[in-house]
Amino acid sequence: MLLRAPLTAVWLALLLSCGSETKPNGSKNKKPKQVVPAIECDVRAGKINLPEFIAKCPSDCKQTKSQVYGTGVFASISSICNAAIHSGVITNSGGKVIVRKMAGQNIYKGSNSHGLRSLSLPKWRESFVVSVGKPKKGVIYPSSLDYIPSRPTYSKTGQKETKAPVVTTVMPATAPEPTRTTTPPPTTATTTPPPTTTTTLPPTTTTTTAKPRAAVHKARDTGLRRPEAVGSPTIRRQPVPGHHSGTAFNRVVQMVPAERNQQQQQNNPTLARRDRPPTSFARPDWYPGARRPTDVSQAAPDSGYTWSEAETAPEMTGKSARDPRPDISEYERWYYNFGQYPPQSTDPEPQDTTHSRVGPVDSWKPEVNPFDSGFSVREQDSLPRADPEPVTQGDPNCKVDIAWLMDGSWSIGKRRFKIQKDFLAEVAQVINVGMAGPMMGVIQYGDDPVTEFSLKAYTNSRELKPAIDKITQKGGMSNVGKALSYINKHYFSDANGNRGGAPNVAVVLVDGWPTDKVEEASRQARESGINIFFVTIEGPDENEKQNVVEPNFVDKAVCRTNGFYSLPVSSWFALRKAVQPLVKRVCDTDRLVCSKTCLNANDIAFVIDGSSSVGTGNFRTVLQFVANITREFEISDTDTRVGAVQYTYEQRLEFAFGQHNNKADLLNAIKRINYWSGGTSTGAAITYAAEQLFSKSKPNKRKIMIVITDGRSYDDVRAPALAVHRQGVIAYSIGIAWAAQDELEYIATDPDKEHSYFVDEFDSLYKFVPKVVNNICQEFNSQPRN
Repeated sequence: MLLRAPLTAVWLALLLSCGSETKPNGSKNKKPKQVVPAIECDVRAGKINLPEFIAKCPSDCKQTKSQVYGTGVFASISSICNAAIHSGVITNSGGKVIVRKMAGQNIYKGSNSHGLRSLSLPKWRESFVVSVGKPKKGVIYPSSLDYIPSRPTYSKTGQKETKAPVVTTVMPATAPEPTRTTTPPPTTATTTPPPTTTTTLPPTTTTTTAKPRAAVHKARDTGLRRPEAVGSPTIRRQPVPGHHSGTAFNRVVQMVPAERNQQQQQNNPTLARRDRPPTSFARPDWYPGARRPTDVSQAAPDSGYTWSEAETAPEMTGKSARDPRPDISEYERWYYNFGQYPPQSTDPEPQDTTHSRVGPVDSWKPEVNPFDSGFSVREQDSLPRADPEPVTQGDPNCKVDIAWLMDGSWSIGKRRFKIQKDFLAEVAQVINVGMAGPMMGVIQYGDDPVTEFSLKAYTNSRELKPAIDKITQKGGMSNVGKALSYINKHYFSDANGNRGGAPNVAVVLVDGWPTDKVEEASRQARESGINIFFVTIEGPDENEKQNVVEPNFVDKAVCRTNGFYSLPVSSWFALRKAVQPLVKRVCDTDRLVCSKTCLNANDIAFVIDGSSSVGTGNFRTVLQFVANITREFEISDTDTRVGAVQYTYEQRLEFAFGQHNNKADLLNAIKRINYWSGGTSTGAAITYAAEQLFSKSKPNKRKIMIVITDGRSYDDVRAPALAVHRQGVIAYSIGIAWAAQDELEYIATDPDKEHSYFVDEFDSLYKFVPKVVNNICQEFNSQPRN
């Protein structure tokens, strides 16, 4: 028993010690918890330096309008959260999403899905796909995201900054003279660099961790001049984004403390005595180099990058200049550099912009230095030049009034809106605007239409381009129907410059499809004589047609459905190719058939009964009826023409088609018709009108005959009426008092009820004026549109 007690105590001690040792191991076997880092709505996949990761999106990302490129597989320039919404992985309420990087694609097709429209892109270097944020069993994603910096001077890894083992240069500050600490470069790849010395400058702190040349670039980024080497008086200036004149360079130079200038002059007397012209400055907009003059207006908005000489002069660093905008697409980069002028290359794809995008700064050496001469770059641009070419009066073979309906909805984004403006500017140059030729106006539509400028605002193509450049995007939906109704009621007016004799044309540019119905507004516009063209960019595919508000909206809107008035464009990047075909179509005035309306495309012959039974007073009432109908039509040699025949036993031509080519003269001619008096030979009068009037009718005119009689004819009316019907004449019969109903039906074109009218007395004739005019227009507008 005495031995058993010590043994038991020993075993208990061993068990306790083993248990304490296994506790930590047991805790290690617990399943680690996945930490999901949060991101903002505008974070792009390409900005995160991980092949696969998980992230949590916030709510309401749709409202941020962050762009998405592609469908299913997205370009890495796309917003992660909006790509997940577009794919249906998350809703607008936010959520977790897994992102997996892929190789770049040659094309990304835009689409409309889950209430969010993605855009198309011709090419991008990297892609990604998204999936539901539920990791597979045993898979743990990084708990923090590694972002690619805008300027690659350091990289984030977790919570620390990894700095390269390179020379560290500390900038000199104000007096007293600061010390310059230089750490020699490591001798081997495994050498650990000593700590970096940092000197605080008032008011800017500058720490550089790159190679000696890179240290200079970093100093330039902070707005200071680099430390000058002994015997090197060269001064480097940094242009400020958005400024191109010399004053911007002067401001950068003035940021250097005055004490430092004095100190450098004491150390280097040569430097103190010399003037300091800059060795390089921005190219003025009149310089005929790689950038065209339009580049000034097409420059990218300020993106926060400082365009230092290190980014524009590759030879300064001994290697290719790095891309100053790593987060824009190849197309954007190409477009910002060349504008609407393509690069001189046989390669149809956008050129690589990371090599030799802009020529070396020092390579431009003008004969006169604008800083020395006292002129700024802009002032030099205003020096006397050769007289400009005289402004043309426009192309007389294309005399049309054109209203361009720009899509200003949010669906296209700012970049595509800029492409749309450049397209219109190029059209204006090609079409040759002038008072004797075409005139252009622009309406921008979104939720509501807005007139940007009227038809009479600009009288030549040169003035139009800057006016188009100034247009800003309004946003909203794509309410095309509302815009068409607006131009029909308000735009084509005398006050806005509508010339009357020129055909009215409306060209609608629409991204995808309208968000309202267009059929009724288009019908009313066509009936008013507006030729509607549709240019549909990235129209709906088979899967998207279910989202379209009005199926076959193009055929319901255009003037004719024969394909002449519709121009589908596969993508915004191909829009420029549509300039020439579209200009050719809108200038083909012979095919602008919607200019011919029910009110301006007729030859109307009045056949008036002057028999004794009518009487003088009633004859004046008949002439008033003729005048009231005539007032409803547009009268000219190219519009509606009117002729008149009076008959008894005999016939008399009162005036022929085209004899009176304005409404006032025509109404006076009707008023001057003298009452003849005699018998009633209606059949002979119909034949006479066919020979004297309709034989000379124009082929593009609708032939209309209105016979007015108060009694039965002494001759047969059936054969003459049938003959004119066969000639394509639309005949109306107006019977009064003792007119024979059967003869009225023989004379009238079928159906009789729509073309034959009867009244008991002459004073009731006025009631039929709107009925006759409305029926003429209804028949005209119901013609097939093919």
